[in-house]
Amino acid sequence: MPVLSGTRKSVLFRHLGIATGLLLMVVVSGCSLVEDRSERYVNAKEGKPLDLPETADPSRFTQVMPIRQVEPADGSRMYPSDIPRPPDMTSEILEENYLVEELDGRAWLLVNDVPGRIWPAVTAYMNERGLGVAYDNPQLGLLQSELANFSMRARELLELPNAPTEAGTAEPKAVLQVRIAPGVRRKTTEIQVRKLTSETLVEEGSVWPGELIPWRRVSDPPAEQLALQKRLLKDLGDFMQAREESKSFSRAASGMVSKPLVRLVSENDKAQSIRMDLDYGRAWAEVNRALVESDIAVVDLNRSEGWFFVDFRTEDERDPGWFSWFSDKEKPRHTHTVTLVEGDDGQVQVTAREADDYSGDRQVDDLLTQLFDYLY
Repeated sequence: MPVLSGTRKSVLFRHLGIATGLLLMVVVSGCSLVEDRSERYVNAKEGKPLDLPETADPSRFTQVMPIRQVEPADGSRMYPSDIPRPPDMTSEILEENYLVEELDGRAWLLVNDVPGRIWPAVTAYMNERGLGVAYDNPQLGLLQSELANFSMRARELLELPNAPTEAGTAEPKAVLQVRIAPGVRRKTTEIQVRKLTSETLVEEGSVWPGELIPWRRVSDPPAEQLALQKRLLKDLGDFMQAREESKSFSRAASGMVSKPLVRLVSENDKAQSIRMDLDYGRAWAEVNRALVESDIAVVDLNRSEGWFFVDFRTEDERDPGWFSWFSDKEKPRHTHTVTLVEGDDGQVQVTAREADDYSGDRQVDDLLTQLFDYLY
């Protein structure tokens, strides 16, 4: 009997489609048909050991696939309903509590504590290292050591030469000055140090006074001077960390706390800008840090022009849905611009605006509020 061309193939495809549909139904309903035996072996009791004849050699009867012994206390952890304990982060927090930071030729020690508790610790450090304290001013946050020339330990600390000076020449006088100030972030303290000598003061046109020397920030110190500052700050941080259990408080230094260096300017309960009482370089670094710590992706930046292009979309706006199965992870895109402008008063104003093509739910005041939370 003749068969029309293509009929046999269509019948074959029809049977194949039915079989595929039945197989899909079985797979989908398989979860309800197959018993969940994931916890059966956990509750199973240990069987009796194998009894061997007296003439048998026990060394010839071993497990083909040995099973690791599990203590009864560990058996309860195998249940999928148990929530694992979070890792202990205490040691990491203590290691990060004293950080030596550097920016634009400046170095400082960042401590997560208020100046009132830092002041006695710094005083104890100067006495312990043979420097002593000749002058101090808690309101200014300044400590000045005695002459380091007459203490071998202080000379070694400040890297003064051990060999005596040539006959007829006087050795330059040297002291260490420490500046303690409230940090940018709340309840933090920043400590700076510098070595002063009579030679450097003469070069600057000053005379070595017998009193507290005013603090003057050097924007571009020599490399060896910056290295000495970082080494002294590291030594100070190690000293303070070892004395954490014996902290004391200074009432005089508590008056050092002044107005915050970072303020949020709001209008009608909506954030308008952020005022930073910092120089431009430090303000830029702090805003950059806040963006990283708050997980706001930076698409592009320009320090000289003072702007960050950021992606401030919500998780729902970033989620491509079912299409993520067939494409790579979406790259960050520019949705908001964060701008820094230095004013005539020395303060830096941080503002934000939405990109022209952004129509999402995140507004400018949301971005500024989140930035302020990480800045201060």
